[in-house]
Amino acid sequence: MEQQKLLQAINQIMPFGKYAGRKLLMLPEPYLVWFHSKGFPQGKLGEQLALIYEVKLNGLESMLMPLLKDEA
Repeated sequence: MEQQKLLQAINQIMPFGKYAGRKLLMLPEPYLVWFHSKGFPQGKLGEQLALIYEVKLNGLESMLMPLLKDEA
C-alpha cells in the first residue's frame, strides 16, 4: 500500500502554480521547502507534496527516478 502511494505521488502532475504540468518528483526542492513553511494544501495533493518533500529532504530522489512513468 505504501509503495502504491509513493508511485502515485512521484508520478502526480502538479495541477497549479509556477510548476503546473511537472511531476511532483521533478519539483525543485526550494518550492517544496516553501510549501513546507507555508503549509501544504489540504487533501491528497498536500499529502503527496509532503511525501515528496521528505523524499528530497533525505536525498532519495535519484533512487526514485527510474520509477517515473513516461507520458504516452
